[in-house]
Amino acid sequence: MFKEIYSPIQHIKFASLNQLFVKRDDLIDPYISGNKWRKLKYILAKAKAGNKTHLVTFGGAYSNHLVATAAAASRSGLKATAFVRGEEVKNEMLLLCSLFGMKLMFTDRESYRNKPELFKQHFADDPEAYFIDEGGASLEATIGCAEIINELTETYDHIFCAAGTGTTAAGLLGGIQQNVLHTKLHIIPVLKGGSFISDEIAKYTPLSNHIELHLDYHFGGYAKTTPELIDFIKAFTSRTGLLLDPVYTAKMFFAIDDLQQKQVIGSNERILAIHTGGLMGLFGMKDKF
Repeated sequence: MFKEIYSPIQHIKFASLNQLFVKRDDLIDPYISGNKWRKLKYILAKAKAGNKTHLVTFGGAYSNHLVATAAAASRSGLKATAFVRGEEVKNEMLLLCSLFGMKLMFTDRESYRNKPELFKQHFADDPEAYFIDEGGASLEATIGCAEIINELTETYDHIFCAAGTGTTAAGLLGGIQQNVLHTKLHIIPVLKGGSFISDEIAKYTPLSNHIELHLDYHFGGYAKTTPELIDFIKAFTSRTGLLLDPVYTAKMFFAIDDLQQKQVIGSNERILAIHTGGLMGLFGMKDKF
């Protein structure tokens, strides 16, 4: 099902950003969008090569990864189960998971911390079960994300991406190194205290002077927002027509705008922002708007 797809690049003008280009991975698929498609591409290939027919993964109640995995499993003729962090709830995201045929297992937060143990407890006797970490974090995921760089036909001074686990960033860095580019990769951790992202990237890709982490754009932490960020989303989307999610991409675009205003990035330098999808995350914060 993961045929070759190349997402378009769109030139966006916002405020003083005249050289901002966006890799529209959010357009790849409505349910397996952005970096989720990139990550799952080779994960599913490895699962099928190992004759695994049951995908088992993990996520929160508003996880785009769960929806993407459920959709990918359904289209591939595979079973899917998800351990969902926290008490049992109903929402738009989990409805989609269920409609795609995914079994949901709500799990208390303490048990959820040890994902390999959860998998072992419930699926040790299932030879067809395949473990997929939260967010799809894996070597296979970085290989898929590295292909973003391979698809570029022009050069950019800066590439930006938001980071939760660091998997996408590791893939992008690997792609930059493989293609011997001089582009600077800017990583925007969306969690408070996101310096650990460097260690996560290093698990897959050797660190280099190609990367720079910006730790001050988390807006309080993962899935946290402020009125300033919400106002930015409203202004950005109304002026560009480009939807952002409050968890990842909004924080990245805010950082780009702020860094250029502070002249950390020159007004004539070419910027490529990776739109990693995740737009259904808006449903989890509809009360903020």
